Formats: sequence, structure tokens, C-alpha cells
Amino acid sequence: MIDLSVADHTPSVIVPLSAAALYLRTLSARTMASVNKVVYNTGTMEFNQTFMGRVRRLLSQSSPDQSEDVREVRPFFLIVMAVLAFLYGLAVFRSPGLRAPARLIPFTGLMLAHAVLHWFSPRVAFFRQGIPYLAVQGALAFVLTLLANNTTMILGLYMGLIGEAIGILRNTRLSAVAVIFYLGLAAINFVLISGWQGLPFWALATALAGFFVVAYVSLYNRQVEARERAQALLNELEIAHRELAEYAARVEDLTLVAERQRMARELHDTLAQGLAGLILQLEAANSHLASGRSERTKEILVQAMTRARNTLADARRAIGDLRQGAAVPEDLSDAVREEADHFATATGIACTLDLATLPRLPDAIREHALRVVSEGLTNVARHAQASQVWIRLTSGDGCLEVEVRDDGVGFDPAAAAAQSGHYGLLGMRERARLAGGTLVVESAAGNGTTLHLSVPLN
Repeated sequence: MIDLSVADHTPSVIVPLSAAALYLRTLSARTMASVNKVVYNTGTMEFNQTFMGRVRRLLSQSSPDQSEDVREVRPFFLIVMAVLAFLYGLAVFRSPGLRAPARLIPFTGLMLAHAVLHWFSPRVAFFRQGIPYLAVQGALAFVLTLLANNTTMILGLYMGLIGEAIGILRNTRLSAVAVIFYLGLAAINFVLISGWQGLPFWALATALAGFFVVAYVSLYNRQVEARERAQALLNELEIAHRELAEYAARVEDLTLVAERQRMARELHDTLAQGLAGLILQLEAANSHLASGRSERTKEILVQAMTRARNTLADARRAIGDLRQGAAVPEDLSDAVREEADHFATATGIACTLDLATLPRLPDAIREHALRVVSEGLTNVARHAQASQVWIRLTSGDGCLEVEVRDDGVGFDPAAAAAQSGHYGLLGMRERARLAGGTLVVESAAGNGTTLHLSVPLN
């Protein structure tokens, strides 16, 4: 008979259960540790990837000018890399204690960090991180020299940093502070390694080496600054050239517009006015001929032929050379008197003159003033139906004053300016503007018309 009492079998049951529980707890702990490790490693990898991605983006962001500058200084940093490799080998060869893994591994890591920072120092300088970079490099050089326990490392590491500081900072005061900082660190390194006995001789040698490094880098900086100034001037010259080309195009367009306006004025003032005057004279001759006044008719025809020849000569001159002004008599008063005589003879309208003695006037002012008077008399003959015309020519207060007034039917200046095909008023206003003066037209229905031209003589 088999005994199945609990008391007899309790110990055998408890032991397997306790082992199972212990195994499960151990397995859970190991699993959680593995999970935590995986999570930690995954987070570390993501952080490292993000950090290195940012570093790569930072180091890859550069303008074309910066890339060109980096390419120019690459030979110098290749030399620095070669010097660092030589110093590393020399330190390991001459210091047996440095070959121990406890010293060799940190020395090698710090040396690689020092070299990598050297290689990327041009880009660091472009991102205005020069001072923190130089401080970190100084600390690395200090620790590397102590680990190597070799005074040769002092000149090799600190002279390169001195030249680099001058090239990065490009500021006399900051560069002087950096040089003093590195020389101070170098002196502390030397005293910690060799003591105070050889410090004077070492300081003299270091000062000479530092002088040559500072002189070389300073000359190089001047060359770089001169190139940058030349490049800046070249860029400014290119911008000025483009602006000048655009300005020349605008001037050409304005010149074409001005020439078209000048051509219109010349043709109006020569052909149009000449033909209008010729028509008036022929009409007057026809009237006198119908009345049997042959002598008077002959005089008008002679004047008409003279005017036709003058008009033809003016037209040829305007077409042949639009840039050359019309031949104007030296005395504006005489020219106005002659124009008034032609007008009175052709139209029979009485013309009263008030012509003062004028000072010597520029050719352009004389031409514009005479053309305004001629156009004013032509308008009187064609539209005013006047019986009397007054012409006043004076100078005073530094201005030439020209006035042409009639007692005709008058007109509305605003309405006349809006009509197409009538360019007399437009031409007179343009001539007043070109002469630097103003033209005022006063007229009303039944009250006649007054043209007032004012031109400064200065």
C-alpha cells in the first residue's frame, strides 16, 4: 500500500518549486538586463547618429568663397598632419613608458582628436568658433606634452597652434593674447618636464621660432586680405558695370524719345510754320491782285519766295542734322523784329514791339525764344482773328521775359491741349522746359490770348 501523505512528500515538492522560482527570477533579470541594454544601445546609437549627422552638416555647409579658402590652406594642414605624425612616432619611440596601453591608448586618442580638430579648423573658423577651438586645442597640447614627457612636443604642438591662432583670429589684440597664452602653456610644460634650469635657453629658442611663425602667418594673412579686397573690388566693379549697362540702356531709350520729340519740334517749326506763313502770304497776294494792287502783290510774292527758300533751307538743315541747332542771329531783338515784319506784311495785322536791349544770350535760349515768338504769331494769324498784336522782350532779375499778346477771339487752353493734331502749344511748352523756363498761356473767349515765356539766364 502506497503512502501518499503530505507530510512524507512535502520536502520533495518544495525543493523543485523553489529552484523553478529562482530560475524564473534569474531568467527575468537577465531578460530585463538584455532589454535595457538593447534599449540603451539603441538610444546611444540614435544619439550618436543624430550628433554625427549634425556635425557632418555643420562641416559641409560652406559658401563657394569659403570652400576656395579651405582649398588654399589645405597644403599647410597637410604639413601639420605630417608633423603631428612625426611627433607621435618620436614620442612613442623615445618614451618606453608611453608604450604601455594605459598611456598609449589615451595618448593616441588625444593625438587623433588634436589632428582632427586641426584638419577641420578652417571650417570652425568660418563659423566664428575660433576662440573656443583654440582653447580646446591648447588644453589638448598641454595634456599631450605631459603624457609624452618630451620637450620636443612643445615646439611641434604650440608653434602650429600659434600660427593657426593668428590665421583664425585676424585681430592684433586677440592674436597677441593667444600667442601669450600658448607660450605660457608651453613654458609650464617645459618646467614640469625639465625643471627651471634650461628655461632661459629654451625661452630664447622658442621666441625665435615663434617670431618666424608669426612673421610668416602675418605675411600670409596680408596676402589673403589683399586678395579678398581685390575680389570685393572686382565684385563691386561687376555690379557697377551691370548698373552702367542698365543706365546706358535707359539713357539710350530716353535719347531716342528726346530725338523723336526734337524731330517733331523741328519739323513743326520749319516745314509747318514755313508753309503756314507761305500760305498766308499767297492768300494776301491773291487778295491784292484781285484788288488791282500789282506792286503790293509783287512785294508779297517776293517775300513769299524768300520765305519758301528759308523754309526749304531750314527743312534741309533739320533733316540733315537734327542735333545741330538752327542758325539764329546774334541779336534776339533783331530776329524778333524781322519775324514781326514778315508777320505784319503777310497778314496786315498791326504789330507793336517793345524790345529792350538784351545781354549776351546763349544760343539755345535765343533759338527757343525766337521759336516761341514765331509759333505765337503763326497761331495769331491762323486762329485769333486779331487786329493788333503786342510783342514785349525784356530782361531783369536774371530772367528773359518774352510776351506775345493779341486782341483776338481767344480760346480754351485746356481744350486745345487735349485736341490731337495740334502741336504748337506742346512744342512751345517743350522748348520752355528745355530752356529751363516756364510758359504761361492766358486766354479766354473774346478776351484775346497772352503767351508769357520766362527763362532764367544763369
